Amino acid sequence: MKKDIHPDYHMITVKMTDGTEYQTRSTWGSEGDTMTLEIDPTAHPAWTGGQGRMLDQGGQVAKFNKRFGGLTLKR
Repeated sequence: MKKDIHPDYHMITVKMTDGTEYQTRSTWGSEGDTMTLEIDPTAHPAWTGGQGRMLDQGGQVAKFNKRFGGLTLKR
């Protein structure tokens, strides 16, 4: 294995959005730094299963429906 090509791992503190903190090893920052998260798994709907809705106002789906919404198949 080559020497001096691997990142330096050190201990940092991660502060969650609810104020809780934990220590982990990381290559981010330097020894003893604190990483403050703006979004974390305890608060974000992607991880908590929140009731987020996808709205397409004026997007591709709306353009398609406006252009082709009146088409029907008649036999």
